[in-house]
Amino acid sequence: MTAVSALMVKELRERTGLGMMDCKKALVDSDGDMEVAIENLRKSSGMKAAKKAGRIASDGLLSIKVDGGTGVIVEVNCETDFAARDDNFVAFVKTVTDKVFESREINIEALGLETERENLVQKIGENISIRRAQLFKDEGTVVEYLHTNGRIGVMLSMEGGSEGLGKDVAMHIAAMNPTVVSSEDAPADLVAKEREIYTAQAQDSGKPPEIVEKMIDGRIRKYLAEISLLEQAFVKDGDTKIGALLKKEGAAVNRFVRYEVGEGIEKEEEDFAAEVQRQLGN
Repeated sequence: MTAVSALMVKELRERTGLGMMDCKKALVDSDGDMEVAIENLRKSSGMKAAKKAGRIASDGLLSIKVDGGTGVIVEVNCETDFAARDDNFVAFVKTVTDKVFESREINIEALGLETERENLVQKIGENISIRRAQLFKDEGTVVEYLHTNGRIGVMLSMEGGSEGLGKDVAMHIAAMNPTVVSSEDAPADLVAKEREIYTAQAQDSGKPPEIVEKMIDGRIRKYLAEISLLEQAFVKDGDTKIGALLKKEGAAVNRFVRYEVGEGIEKEEEDFAAEVQRQLGN
């Protein structure tokens, strides 16, 4: 009997999109024959999920669960807004959230929810992906804000201040999308990239080098102010910066995470006319 290696299981997973245990069992049953394993999986109900694995899931829901100084935020994707409103999908999102919160585990594969995911794929007929999760554990006060349609969510950790202040700041983050808490938190490579861009732009100005350098420094300061939470003007009061708002109430934001459903996922634009032509063989 042929030994089934981890590499064989990995290859079968990549070719079918099915779970590790299903792939391992199929390889054992086929005595290590990859093509026979695939054929057997195609005959099984589990392969229904695999057929949808290549379809892009860029819609879905966010979910947040907070208790004191601990909180989790998760994103679960499906293909359409219609499926995102399905009661079974909503229930699955809650299951994922509860599992992450209880286990304190943000490694998606370690959650052990692959069977439930595949069953839901078969039930609603769309590809589903548990995309990501973030955990804040024992960090002062954790405050959450979830936009009404569940597409934008914020979780922040703060010290001091009131719950109302935390909600206001979380709502501001949802609306204004800062990248870091303060300018000092900006990654060096990000700043270097911006400086490179501004340098290239300023070189064509015809101004003396010392003036060009001042121009670049000014643009960098402006850029950092735009992406830094503390430097942004409060969305509910444009005359007040978030930093001043927090200081007034003796509060400080430790960190935050902002999720938006489908951000960074490239969704294929379907050309219906072209698809019809392909179907007709033209």
